Amino acid sequence: MSSAVRRWWPLTLRGTGALLLAVAAFVIAERAGIPEVLYFATLLSALLVASAIALLLTRGAGTVTRAVSPDVPEVGAPASVLVRAGLRSALPTGPGRWIDALPPGLAGRAEGSSPALGPTLSAGGATVQVRYDVVGATRGIHSLGPLEVTVTDPFGLLRRRLALGRTTPVTVAPAIVDLAVLPPAAGEAGGSRQTTTLQLGQGADNLVARPYAPGDSMRRIHWRATAHRDTLMVRQEEQEASPAATVVLDRALSRWTPLAAHAPGSDPGFETAVTACVSAVARLVHEGYTVDVVDSDGTLLIDTVEGGDDGEARAAAAEFATLRGRADDSARRVVPASAAALAGPVVVITGALETDDRIALGGVAHHSALPVLLVVSEDADLSALRTGGWRVAVLRPGGDIAAAWDDAMQEGYARDGH
Repeated sequence: MSSAVRRWWPLTLRGTGALLLAVAAFVIAERAGIPEVLYFATLLSALLVASAIALLLTRGAGTVTRAVSPDVPEVGAPASVLVRAGLRSALPTGPGRWIDALPPGLAGRAEGSSPALGPTLSAGGATVQVRYDVVGATRGIHSLGPLEVTVTDPFGLLRRRLALGRTTPVTVAPAIVDLAVLPPAAGEAGGSRQTTTLQLGQGADNLVARPYAPGDSMRRIHWRATAHRDTLMVRQEEQEASPAATVVLDRALSRWTPLAAHAPGSDPGFETAVTACVSAVARLVHEGYTVDVVDSDGTLLIDTVEGGDDGEARAAAAEFATLRGRADDSARRVVPASAAALAGPVVVITGALETDDRIALGGVAHHSALPVLLVVSEDADLSALRTGGWRVAVLRPGGDIAAAWDDAMQEGYARDGH
C-alpha cells in the first residue's frame, strides 16, 4: 500500500486485518455452513461499525491556539511552539498522531504522538497540548498550521483525521549578528562615551525635568521630580545629549537582482544587506547612539531607535521582516542628499556601485565621525573610496558580516596610525 493510499485509508493495520478476517469468515460460513463462524463474522462487522460510529462522534472543540517563544524569532535562531487544541468525543479515543503544517520559512519537525483521551461531552472538551521546535529559515511573515490530529477508536481499528483551527502568522526577523565595538575615535565623537561624559557631575537635582510625553522612554523618568509634582516627569538634558547616527540601506533594484522586489529571501545579496543593516543598528544602539535608518532616497524606513536600548534594536529588526527592494527613482542616489551634512557615524550598505555612485559618496566621509561602507558584491574596487576616508569592506552575498565589519574597523585603525 503506497503512502498516499495509506494516508486516506480509514482502517489501521489491525482494522484492515479485522475486515479481511470478517470477509473470510462470511465466505467460509456460507460455503461450509458453520453457524459459529457466521456469528464470529457478524461480531467483527459490528465491532467495525461501532468503531466508526465512535469516531464520527469525535469533534474539534474550541479553537487552536499557538504560542511562539520568542514572539519574533530570528533567521537561524530556534523558537518553541506550544499548540493547544480541543477535542470532544462521546467515547474514549485511542492514541493517535498530530501534524502541524510548517511553511517554507520555518524549518523543523512538527509532528508526534497524541495521547489517548477519555469521553468528553462537555462544551470545552479535552485539551490536546503539544510542543515542538522550529528554526527561522527566511525572514518574512509565515503561517503555521492548520493542525491535523489523527484519532483512533478505543479498539484501534479505525482512524480519523481532523483538521483543527486556522493558521497562525509568525514573523521571522532578520538575524542580528554581533559586531565588534566601535573604535575609540567614534565614541569620543558622540557615542556612549560622550553621553557618559556629559552626565558626569550631574545629580538628579541638576537635570531639568519636563512632563512625560507619549513616546518618551521609561528610562528617562525623573523619579524625584515625579514624586514632587505627582505627575510623570522625564530628564530633558539626557534626551538632548543623545548622539545621533545614521544607517543607510540602499534598496534600489539597480543594486540587486529583480528578485529583491519579490518575497523576502529571494535575493541572497539583498538578504545579506538587510542582516548587515539590522546588525549595524544594534551595534550603534548598544554604543549609545540614537539611530535613524533611511533608504538611499532619504525615506525613513523605521521609527528612530533610541540609544542604549537593546530591546528597541531587536524590535526594530522585526520591522525589516517584510522589507523588499524598490524601483529606482530619477535621482538614483546611493546616499541621501542630506548625508553630506551628517557629523555622527554613517553606515552605508549598498550593492553594485558605479562611477557616479563613488563620486556621490566622496563628499560624505569627511564630515562623519565614523564613515563605514559595506558593499554587498562578489568583487568591487573601493580603493578611491578608501583613500577618501571611508572605512570600506566588500561583503559577499551570504558572507560573514562580522568579518566584513572587522575589516572595515581594522582598516580605519591602520589609516589612523593605531
